[in-house]
Amino acid sequence: MKSKKKQEIQKTVLTKAKTKTFQQEIYRFFREHGRNLPWRKTHNPYHILVSEIMLQQTQVQRVLGRYEKFLKIFPDFSSLALAPLRMILEEWQGMGYNRRAIALKNIAQKVIDEYGGILPCSVEALTTFPGIGTATASAIAAFAFHKPTVFIETNIRRVFIHRFFNDHTNIKDSEILPLVGKTLDSSNPREWYYALMDYGVMLKNICENPNRKSAHYKKQSPFQGSNRQMRGMILKALTLRQPVSEEEIVQQLQLYPEKLKNNLNQLLKEGFIKKGKEQISDSIVKKTYKTDYSVLLRILLRHSSMVIGILQRCASVSGVLLGRKNILCRFL
Repeated sequence: MKSKKKQEIQKTVLTKAKTKTFQQEIYRFFREHGRNLPWRKTHNPYHILVSEIMLQQTQVQRVLGRYEKFLKIFPDFSSLALAPLRMILEEWQGMGYNRRAIALKNIAQKVIDEYGGILPCSVEALTTFPGIGTATASAIAAFAFHKPTVFIETNIRRVFIHRFFNDHTNIKDSEILPLVGKTLDSSNPREWYYALMDYGVMLKNICENPNRKSAHYKKQSPFQGSNRQMRGMILKALTLRQPVSEEEIVQQLQLYPEKLKNNLNQLLKEGFIKKGKEQISDSIVKKTYKTDYSVLLRILLRHSSMVIGILQRCASVSGVLLGRKNILCRFL
């Protein structure tokens, strides 16, 4: 019954005149208060991809502190595909949800291997990449390729709930999507979605969050003391020195061994770390962990032109001199 009532409201509200009024209101606000964000100044598909992956479940302010530095170190798909995971994770520190860093590296590798270094523009192709769902793929298609895609993210959802479903609760995205499509400025989807997002940010600041009425609303659990925080601490420790044993991590981070083991197993499962060889130290067998450098051997065989820069960066991080004969043994 509620769904039928909402459909009737949508048919009444979305006349051409009211759709135009809605667009004018959103654009008017955008012209006066639109945010000046660095990824909005580019049409480079790689840059926009990086920004969209970074912005997944992460506040804009945190991304602003990392985005431009990340692009200076990894300016294109080739440099990102060639870089060791440890190097990427170092630059990702503070962003959270570190599996996105692995996804970005794997995306870059797939673009190089399967698409000749050019990011595909269709939503269908983009959703085959790791870490890219339909919403992210649609956003990339709109912002990088000016495709009139239809998608929802948190700020867009806030605008439509506030405007069209203000007296309702438990609103599903499937009920909002038709409205997004009908109000879309197909001639300029890129600017339209930027305007919608900024309007949504404004609503969050001036009224009770409309997204609480969404059927998909979930309050994020606290970061402090969470497994997410612990996994980030472990990865940070491994970027500073490796291999490292479980006992050393426990001592360094002051963690409970059982909780550490659970998080190490999760990091192993997600591909962040690899078990090293068991080693004898003080008559105790220890399991050691290190980030995965096996990819570097494949890089040497396939991409010799960029190897020197990568090795120099890694050598600087690891404190290894390029002149040493054992450099590859240290990295692999």
